[in-house]
This record gives sequence, structure tokens and C-alpha cells, in this order.
Amino acid sequence: MVIGLANKRDNEQVLVVYCTAPDQAVASNIAKQLVADRRAACVNILPGVQSIYHWAGQICSDKEMMLMIKTTRAKYAELEAALLDMHPYELPELIALPIETGSQKYLSWVEDSVKSAHKIEDSIK
Repeated sequence: MVIGLANKRDNEQVLVVYCTAPDQAVASNIAKQLVADRRAACVNILPGVQSIYHWAGQICSDKEMMLMIKTTRAKYAELEAALLDMHPYELPELIALPIETGSQKYLSWVEDSVKSAHKIEDSIK
């Protein structure tokens, strides 16, 4: 049975945070740092995103990478500060959406992954 997160305290709610990056190297660096610092449980990097947007009075079109970041509401402020510090864009896309329901085991894993106090060493398997 899947349990909705409406019953959870707000700070335990799992979020999916979206952020674009200019290339694979920047995306990987941000993802590794967020996971190592336990600000995110998992970051998926999706290539081939085409972004069309208004900027500085022009319509721009850029190929970017999309980061799909899983965290909790309690960790969001930390994650936002770290991401803004690392990101090369003047104004990076950074939006968070609450997860209303999903696999309870997965959602619990996300919560547990960001609760730990110790930093994870950068040793990707």
C-alpha cells in the first residue's frame, strides 16, 4: 500500500527539484557535491534539454542538461544555497515540486539519505 505524504510533517516531505546546467561537467559537479554533502539523496542528469526563454530583452535557445534532484523540504534551503553558490549562471532555474505519493520504501530512502550528518567521500562506483 502506498501512503500519501499529506500525513507527514512538512519538513519530511520529499521534493523533486529541477535545475538546468550548461553542460555535463557542471551538471556532474553539482550532482556529486549535493549528494556527497547529503543535501540530495539522488540526482538524475538528463541530457538533450532544449531551453527557449526570454533573457536580457532577447529570446534565447540553448542546449542544457536537466538535473532532477530528490531531497526533503527540511534540506531545501541548504540545497538552494549550495546550488546557487556552485552554479555558473547568473540566475539558474531552480524549482521544487512536492511529491504527493510514491513508493514508500523509496521515499523513506530519500528521507534517510539526507538525514545523516556525515559527508560522503567522492567515490562513485
